[in-house]
Amino acid sequence: MKRLISILSLLACAIPMLFSQQQQQFRWTPDDKLKYAERIISSYYVEEVNRDTIVDEAIKAMLKTLDPHSIYSTPEETRELNEPLSGNFSGIGIKFNLVSTDTLYVIETVAGGPAKKVGIQPGDRIIKVNDTIIAGVKMKNSEIMKRLRGPKGTVVNVKVQRKGVPELIDFAITRDDIPIYSVEASYMADLTTGYILVTQFGENTPKEFSDALNKLKKQGMKNLIIDLQGNGGGYLNAAYELAANFLNKGDLLVYTDGPRIPTNVYKADKDGSFPKDGRVVVLVDQYSASASEILSGALQDHDRAAIVGRRTFGKGLVQRPFPFPDGSMIRLTVSKYYTPSGRCIQKPYTKGDVEGYSSDMLKRYESGEFMHPDSIHLPDSLQYKTLHKQRIVYGGGGIMPDRFVPIDTAWYTPYYRDMMAKGIFNKYIINYIDSNRKGLTDKYPTEQSFIDSFTPDDDFNNGFIAMGKENGVEFNEEEYSKSKTQIDTILKALLASDLYEGASYSRIVNEINPTYQEGLRLINDKKEYERLLGK
Repeated sequence: MKRLISILSLLACAIPMLFSQQQQQFRWTPDDKLKYAERIISSYYVEEVNRDTIVDEAIKAMLKTLDPHSIYSTPEETRELNEPLSGNFSGIGIKFNLVSTDTLYVIETVAGGPAKKVGIQPGDRIIKVNDTIIAGVKMKNSEIMKRLRGPKGTVVNVKVQRKGVPELIDFAITRDDIPIYSVEASYMADLTTGYILVTQFGENTPKEFSDALNKLKKQGMKNLIIDLQGNGGGYLNAAYELAANFLNKGDLLVYTDGPRIPTNVYKADKDGSFPKDGRVVVLVDQYSASASEILSGALQDHDRAAIVGRRTFGKGLVQRPFPFPDGSMIRLTVSKYYTPSGRCIQKPYTKGDVEGYSSDMLKRYESGEFMHPDSIHLPDSLQYKTLHKQRIVYGGGGIMPDRFVPIDTAWYTPYYRDMMAKGIFNKYIINYIDSNRKGLTDKYPTEQSFIDSFTPDDDFNNGFIAMGKENGVEFNEEEYSKSKTQIDTILKALLASDLYEGASYSRIVNEINPTYQEGLRLINDKKEYERLLGK
């Protein structure tokens, strides 16, 4: 036994010596080491391993040591990332919600889309897709969408339950390309002020924006509010093409710079179509990021627009896609965005500290930044000047607004939070419209008549409260009263978006949006607007 222990001890000492001798003969590259690690895990691990999974996780781990925006995505994740920005997908063309009975409820059919062509109506409930029952089985939204979407030209068979019809109705729907809109609302805020809500920057955003501009011009627009609140960004070209609408030929829009990538400079290739004497206000908040910051930064640096709201997110890292043959992809940061004045949009980060980066928004909230502009302390070294009026603006992370608007939380209560978290708002509106659609459309034949005249009555409010109780939210009269204006407005907006069009929602909720209200007030005060921009 002692002899065996001695032999094992000698072997244990010999193995490091053997590796030491091998290392002296040749130097291992990082590639060699990575391949060797994967090979020994696949060959010797105590249980069966999936080599694809090992490699995927290794790539993710490598990227985590870099910046927070360099990511790896599987083939399915890549499709999900690209689809909203590509401008369309193939499907049946419905906007839906899952009601409390775990049933797909059709809120809206896309105009000219496959579902509308065959007769699917708002209020219909889809019970079965091909041979699969999707109602009452706790199926995830992603699973439902997989069954409804598919290659253009293929057929999906659905069974629909319609109020007042005793039997299920069969529909055969031929899938087609369904547009994804990034300009979700455009309307006249007053007799001379247009409003355009841009929710993302996709492939078709420049055309959608141009179409909205032309429509509003015909309605008498002279000044414009661009709403980028909550817009997380998208394609670079969409951002600078939108900015070019308001600038002159040759004006610098944005540039990118990186140590291993040539500097790219983007300038307006023609004079913008928007009148030079037209006032422009851009609404932003802490969730406006990337392309939103490129647009607002370009207009601010050229003294072309007043930025209203709160400091933006601060994403100024440029990702380049590196696809793999299997459809997966690495989006690797290769450079940084800079505004025309030379400001870097990206906020500070520590390599590998994704958690710290993610908690930045909470830190900003706790510091009081969302309530008071004085809570933001930026050093003089981050000062820049606008290109025409030499106004002081700041770099170092995000775009600082010209006019700060604090976040409004006075109405926010635990009662409101719980009703929203449990989905009571959507559930109640779906049930209410189900029983009152014809009466509502007869009484309010147009969107404007609804906006002007509809006010929630006691029966409407009591039904909302009762549904909350049924779903475990106890009524609190004091908290309800405190949140009532917000509750009434959101319920009214949800009703309108179901009865008319999605843009109706924005028109109504903007009535209680402090940033929108300040933007509208400022754009109509020519003297104050020009003072703010140094004119």
